[in-house]
Amino acid sequence: MLITGLRYRIGRPERQGFQVTPTRGNRQLFQREIGMNRTILAAAVVIGFTFADTAEAQRPPAACGPASQLSADLSANVGSDARCFELRMYTATNARGDINMLHQRFREQEVAIFEKHGAEVIAVWQRLDDPNTLVWMLAYRDRAHRDEVWAGFAADPDWATLREKYDVSLSIEAYWMSSTNYSNLR
Repeated sequence: MLITGLRYRIGRPERQGFQVTPTRGNRQLFQREIGMNRTILAAAVVIGFTFADTAEAQRPPAACGPASQLSADLSANVGSDARCFELRMYTATNARGDINMLHQRFREQEVAIFEKHGAEVIAVWQRLDDPNTLVWMLAYRDRAHRDEVWAGFAADPDWATLREKYDVSLSIEAYWMSSTNYSNLR
């Protein structure tokens, strides 16, 4: 039996890393290894689709803002002058004091860059029940304005410089909302 492209290393201290050629005696070992690789591949595909659904759930809705821009089932309680609000939660890893670097990034220039491109930064909070999480809220006229702000932000050379200076590893949760027709904040 010829197996091309497969190398199997056995980790014995006295003979670390020697190459084994498929023989009748070790054929079962190779078959188990191939079976494990197929199982791992199948698991990776399933996990990948799971995360793809999660990423899909984090995309902004098709419309956000005034009731006139929303579907009938969403607009009943939304104000005609409502803005599009985006609540974002950034959870930093604890490895290198990332949350402090993230706060410094916001403090130094990130908020200003968003405001330069037309977003209103409503507030930035420190979560007390999860100290590695920064929460912030932005407001836009509507979904089209949101897309315009983010495109400008992403293309801004100041953002590229700031991101490089404060390279923070984080996970992001985002929620999009339109204010109700009885809300004080519109």
